[in-house]
Amino acid sequence: MKPLIDTNDVATTSRLQPFYKVDIVVIGAGQAGLSAAYHLQKQGIAPGKGFVVLDDEFGPGGAWQHRWDSLTLSNVNGIHDLPGMGFADAVNSIDKQLQANIAIPKYYEQYEKFFELPIIRPVRVIEVTESNGRFLLRTNSTQFSARGIINASGTWKTPNCPRYKGWEKFNGRQLHTGEYKNAEEFIGKHVIVVGGGISAIQLLGEISAVTQTTWVVRRPPDFRNYDFTPEQGREAVAMVEKRVREGLPPVSVVSVTGLPFTPTLEQLLKKGILDYKPMFEEITPTGVKWADGSTVNADVIFWNTGFKHSLDHLAPLNLFNDNNGIKMTGKLATQVADDPRIHLTGYGPSASTVGANRAGRAAARELIQFLKL
Repeated sequence: MKPLIDTNDVATTSRLQPFYKVDIVVIGAGQAGLSAAYHLQKQGIAPGKGFVVLDDEFGPGGAWQHRWDSLTLSNVNGIHDLPGMGFADAVNSIDKQLQANIAIPKYYEQYEKFFELPIIRPVRVIEVTESNGRFLLRTNSTQFSARGIINASGTWKTPNCPRYKGWEKFNGRQLHTGEYKNAEEFIGKHVIVVGGGISAIQLLGEISAVTQTTWVVRRPPDFRNYDFTPEQGREAVAMVEKRVREGLPPVSVVSVTGLPFTPTLEQLLKKGILDYKPMFEEITPTGVKWADGSTVNADVIFWNTGFKHSLDHLAPLNLFNDNNGIKMTGKLATQVADDPRIHLTGYGPSASTVGANRAGRAAARELIQFLKL
């Protein structure tokens, strides 16, 4: 396949045309980005000429390639087939014990090759500005100019780590979910696990099997003894969608649905692993300290405190309002209300594999219609 951009040509013509011009730039090649690319191409937008996908990874797989080793296909929080090619067809296996950080990148790689999607990597979008009715994308490589943007940059690159008093004084190790690989690296060390979400509890169980742990939460975990149904999922997504349509910051779906009390959690509860402490007030050189003066010594503080949407590169466009949210519109609330040329997939209600898939399709179709392509 011929390279989308001939760097020699770009260098030769840089004095005349410093930006590589296309109609649409998709930022990110995860689930939402690949879905958007597929539908742009299916709707007749020419790959490489009409649109390109910029991805800051060195290879296919999006955030999946950075997930921890114990995350297998049996315990991931949902895999949804990309449009036009199923997971099993690409990987030729439905072995539930396959590592997600290997199997899913392999799926994405096969998908990109089969549909010959115009993905350029590694290209990191540093800043997006506007000039003469076009978006100018400054990157660490070739610069791009586009009429419309589908932002599918996800959240993995922007971990949310609250800086408590004494953060810099801790003599041990601090890490976030995005840096975790496996529990074996913590053997013989006391680990404070911070966070009350699905990933925090899964990794708490894994680490507690090999060493001593203390579980700390910023708010009591919301365990619910029920079978989670598709109807409940749709209701939760609808609540998140309502917020972003009103211009409010999105909340996580799990904050609405709570945590289903599974047999695995029941075992952890019986072992005392789920006995939790409230959030500490201060980090000390040897551990943490609570408001009542009690302390716990630890070797590791493991922050499972979620991620923020990776939107810093869009800051010059002033999309955020006084509520620190972005008012969204469109069929699936992917379109920025104040600038319909911009779609945010994976933001708010589309922050899931199935949501990202549907958002990619909606964003592609609505942007094509708005730009009259």
